Amino acid sequence: MPIVDNAVYVAGRRIENPTSLEETFEYMRARSGMAWIGLFRPTPEEIQQVAAEFSLHALAVEDALAGHQRSKIERYGDILFTVLRPARYIDATETVEFGELHVFVGPDFVVTIRHAESPDLGRVRRRLEDQPDLLALGPEAVLYAILDEVVDEYQPVAAGVENDIDEIEDVLFGGGSASLSQRIYELSREVITFQRATQPLADMLEGLLRGGEKYKVDLELQRSLRDVHDHSLRITDRIGTFRSILENALTVNATLVTQRQTDTALVQNEQVKKISGWAAILFGPTLVGTIYGMNFTYMPELHWVIGYPLAIALMAATSVTLYVVFRKKHWL
Repeated sequence: MPIVDNAVYVAGRRIENPTSLEETFEYMRARSGMAWIGLFRPTPEEIQQVAAEFSLHALAVEDALAGHQRSKIERYGDILFTVLRPARYIDATETVEFGELHVFVGPDFVVTIRHAESPDLGRVRRRLEDQPDLLALGPEAVLYAILDEVVDEYQPVAAGVENDIDEIEDVLFGGGSASLSQRIYELSREVITFQRATQPLADMLEGLLRGGEKYKVDLELQRSLRDVHDHSLRITDRIGTFRSILENALTVNATLVTQRQTDTALVQNEQVKKISGWAAILFGPTLVGTIYGMNFTYMPELHWVIGYPLAIALMAATSVTLYVVFRKKHWL
């Protein structure tokens, strides 16, 4: 089984390191402790095994098996089922990778099912083990620490996205480009996904806070949750700003691209005018020369003494007249 870490805690201290789930269930009940089981990309059979042991609700298990859930928190009796969408920024590709984390919190257990590299739950566990008084508050403290870690990991993601937006603005105000529209669109999709991952957090945390007194959650833990709630609101507002900036950038870039295309078309139109003008000027002499160059015996004016000078004069007059007309029209 892909168990990342598996431990039983009593009074906030690790007392057992079971090597299997069967040992975990045995130690937990024998010592009246809290079990914390961390799974990484388990199979459906492994999830069903955990669900059967802890009597997890069928609907929550179904969501965990199906995956691709939105961020949410649901209560089934005395068990909380939480879905989180952690994220991390990949510097090499300048993209955001989104994961999915399922957390089952019961009276004496926590089960985490992680489907991506993020968040770093090992760091969460080390942090809590270094604070046994906090860990002694039970499964709610673990849920708080996980929520805090997920929200904290959003900060470097937001910084990476903001840096990408700055790069886009540099290119945009440097004149923009046709390929920039694709980059803005791709980043906009990431920001929208980011927004969908973070926006439900405020309501989720408010729900936990409202139930604090009813379920007798420690007062200091409630205050810590309020701090996470404040951080989630700030990150949500920040992402909303990113989305507005990208929408405006897409509009501005489209305008710049259209303006450049219009300018290019105008330049090409001027070139066509010049070419057409010179072609018309050359067409007059060519027409006269072609007519009088036909080798027929019986042609009018063929034996005129002034025929040749008249033809030359006609050619010159035609060309000069067309040149003057085109110059007045600014074609040349």
